[in-house]
Amino acid sequence: MATNDAKEVAVACLQAWTSGDFDQARILLSDDVTFVGPLGRTKGGDEYIDGVRQMADAVDGVRISKVIGEKNDVCVRYELVTKVAGGIPTVGWYELRDGKIAAVTAFFDPRPLTSPAR
Repeated sequence: MATNDAKEVAVACLQAWTSGDFDQARILLSDDVTFVGPLGRTKGGDEYIDGVRQMADAVDGVRISKVIGEKNDVCVRYELVTKVAGGIPTVGWYELRDGKIAAVTAFFDPRPLTSPAR
């Protein structure tokens, strides 16, 4: 991706992994990217991709509703569309360094993904 716009990079990464394009998502991550979310933590680009790859089996896509950015900080409000729980309201906080994602923090209620079927 030939852009330095932090909002475009964050959205492109989110759209890439939720559509199964893990190679494109990896290109947008720094090698030492960190992830913190309700279902775990990762350190490093390959570990991040391994984590989202595992989650991708339950994901049908993403519906982005708002993207707010200031310099290298981006907040994406979206609905993670899942096969098991429908849409899950989510916020992702992306921090970029040198045009790549250096940190991601995700906020969502994981119970629809972890609770036994009713």
